Amino acid sequence: MGQAKRDQGLRPDQAGADEERIKALEREVRDLCQANEIPRKTSADFAVAELDRRSKL
Repeated sequence: MGQAKRDQGLRPDQAGADEERIKALEREVRDLCQANEIPRKTSADFAVAELDRRSKL
């Protein structure tokens, strides 16, 4: 019955709104993962540089 009401325009399409929200959240997660990758790589580079420096002493 709910689908029939949505099809007739009597009930808002919650599934569409949910899909949009899920896509937005997935985009946000992807962006945050990419943003976290920068400090992770930088930290690894500093660790390697520090080990290099110590081995040369």
